This record gives sequence, C-alpha cells and structure tokens, in this order.
Amino acid sequence: METANVRTGTKFCAPTVYFDETDDIIDICYDNVFKAVFTRDTPASQGALSKLISALICREITVSAINANELPIDNLKDRQIRFDINCRAENGELINVEMSLNPDPFEPVRLEFHAGKLFTGQDIRGTDKSYDDLKQAYQIAILVKERFFHDEEFSHNFEYYDPVRRVSLNGKSRIITLELSKLGKIIDNPIDEMSAQERWAIYFKYLTDKSKRNEINRIIALEEGIAMASEILKNISKDEIERARLMSEYKYQLDTQSKLVTAKRQGIQEGIEKGIARGKKEGKKEVQNYILNLIEQGLSREEIKKKIEEDR
Repeated sequence: METANVRTGTKFCAPTVYFDETDDIIDICYDNVFKAVFTRDTPASQGALSKLISALICREITVSAINANELPIDNLKDRQIRFDINCRAENGELINVEMSLNPDPFEPVRLEFHAGKLFTGQDIRGTDKSYDDLKQAYQIAILVKERFFHDEEFSHNFEYYDPVRRVSLNGKSRIITLELSKLGKIIDNPIDEMSAQERWAIYFKYLTDKSKRNEINRIIALEEGIAMASEILKNISKDEIERARLMSEYKYQLDTQSKLVTAKRQGIQEGIEKGIARGKKEGKKEVQNYILNLIEQGLSREEIKKKIEEDR
C-alpha cells in the first residue's frame, strides 16, 4: 500500500490559541474538515493526529505515515467518498480513524467489516514471517449524532472475547468508538480532572457552542494536541474561499441525503396507500360474497342484517 511519509523527530511547540466569543469556527465534526485538520504535511497536523490517537487508544503513539487509500486533503475543495484517516504508527501498528457526522444504523457492523480489512491487509508472506508478526489494528469512529449502545458510557473499546465465560481472545484488532451524544454530564466535570480522551470528546462536541468557549479555551491550554488542531482550524475558518467551498460541499451532502430520504418516504407512503386501497377492495368483495352466501341459505333481509351486526 502506498504511503505518505510523515516527518518524525521534529520538535514543535504548541501555539497559544484562544477562541473569542465572536470567532466563527467551522465545525470540526464535518468529516472533510476533520480530515483537512489532521492530514496536512505540517508538524502541527501530524502532532495533533498523534495526540488524538494516543488519547483514544490510551497509549502514547507517534504516527509515522498516512496510507494512501485516498489522497490526503490539503484543500477543502477535494471531494472524497470516505473521509477516513488510514495511518501507521512508528511501531508498525495500523490505525483508521474517522469522524461520522451522520452515521447509518448499520455503523457497528460496518466498523467490524473495516476493522477486519485493516487487520487482514497486512502482508506476512515470506519464509521469515509468521502470524506473530501481525501488528495491532485499530478501527476508530467518532460518532456525532446517534447512539448505538444502550449504556451511558461515551467510549467503548471492543475486542474478541467469549461472552459466556468472559475470556478475552487476546487478539490484535480493536474497534474504538466515541459517542458524542453521551457527553451531557461530563461537560460539568472539572476540566483539570478530565482524561485526555474526555477533553478531546468535549472539544469535538462543543467547539462551535459559543456558550462553552471558556471551557474549550481551558482545554486548549491543557492539551498540546488540541492546541495544534485549533491553530489549523482557526486558519481554515478565516479563509473565505475554503469556507465557501466547505459550505458548498456540506450543502451538496445534505441535499443528496435529503433527496434519498424523501424518495424513500414517498415510496413507503405510496405503498401504504396502495395497500389500504387494495384492502378496501378485497374487503368489499368478501362482504358481498358473505351476503350472497346468506341469501343462498334462505335468510330474509332482516335476518341477514341481524347476522351482519352480530359478526361485527
């Protein structure tokens, strides 16, 4: 698989970033903005991506390469089918991370499918290779609007295990999810006591909420990776040309989705109406046959009327 090299060993001092209440920041939960922030060939972008993944897998890693399953976005005008970030850590571990603004109901099984592809895509052919050479593979999804799991925990780390005996397979593939819709209580906790994972989740969820600017600025001051991401995002937000392109692309996505949903709803409604009409027609025919049968039995008009009322 082709890769884009990421410079390592470059020291980068996190900028001092501060969002005023009047700053109009583009929502980083738009999937193309998310990728634009974290896949640029700059120390800030590379550092932010490493810090984000480290927070999500709860272990320090450094991203060394971004796999070219699709070209990294250097400009918001680039349209992509999927805006995932497929990368490799310095120790060879594979990570795919994506922002899902409007995930589909089948998202959990979709994540399982892509986790399997990520893990089995490793090449261990050769006389000097074995299954022990397989590296950890992480499929990570930040889910914005929907709830997929019935508990109130916003983060989950899934792996293969025996659900009856609670025994782990100790495998090397993981599916990690963040459900941003479950952060209601966490935002009220002291920011100093939050984990890095919680701070990133709060940042994604409330970045554009101007009533939460104090909390966001406090998080930026505490998290180097978030400060790096914020520097990039602030520059993108101020670029009128890229902002216009983003709004155009987002409008296109919403229009396409709306047309599909409208067509589906119309089809369902038409099906219901046809079913009702058919039911009425068949029901009327059944009543007619029932009355004819009563007439053939020799019942009078009054007896037939009484019989129909009794059967209702």
